[in-house]
Amino acid sequence: MYKIIGADGKEYGPISADILTKWISEGRINGQTKVMAEGTTDWRTLAEFPELAAALPIGLPPPGPVNAPGLVSVSDQVNGPGIGLIVTGVLNVLLGIVRAAFSITGFGLGAMNSGGQNAEMEKMLMGAMGTAGLVLGGVCVLCGAVTLFAGVKLRKTQSYGLCMTGTILAMIPCTSLCCPLGLPIGIWALVVMSKPEVKSQFH
Repeated sequence: MYKIIGADGKEYGPISADILTKWISEGRINGQTKVMAEGTTDWRTLAEFPELAAALPIGLPPPGPVNAPGLVSVSDQVNGPGIGLIVTGVLNVLLGIVRAAFSITGFGLGAMNSGGQNAEMEKMLMGAMGTAGLVLGGVCVLCGAVTLFAGVKLRKTQSYGLCMTGTILAMIPCTSLCCPLGLPIGIWALVVMSKPEVKSQFH
């Protein structure tokens, strides 16, 4: 595993040799890129590492700024979807509380009472719907809290399993009252977390 200094002056890694080799072939890094091997404290050029230099094209470019277009730090990559999960989680908690409160008070269910001969049946139906609404509200509050916590952890690249769980919960309609918002954000988070350089940063 290695760490590198990108063109923006930021430190990236740990990164495997396979990924660095791939970046060399894509022209994102070159022989002048500063690299530090895991377990060492000195920075050297990539060309000084035989195992990496073998992937360099014939005829090294002259010394100069590292050309690493599109290289974005892991913290920048996880920040956006992390904030999105936090917002989705907060909204789910709030909407879940409102849904549960409506179920407890019977708000919105009174219109179902037609006052006819089946009043007892309607009363039982209203009670069942109120209970179902209370359960749904409680589930959304719980899942929203998990999604919120997952967003916080994602921004810190901690608890990969929790981040995956919170992301999936944000995308499922029966656990998220904000599914239209949680679905695209969840897909975004899953794409980012699936990247090797991001996944390797979790602890």
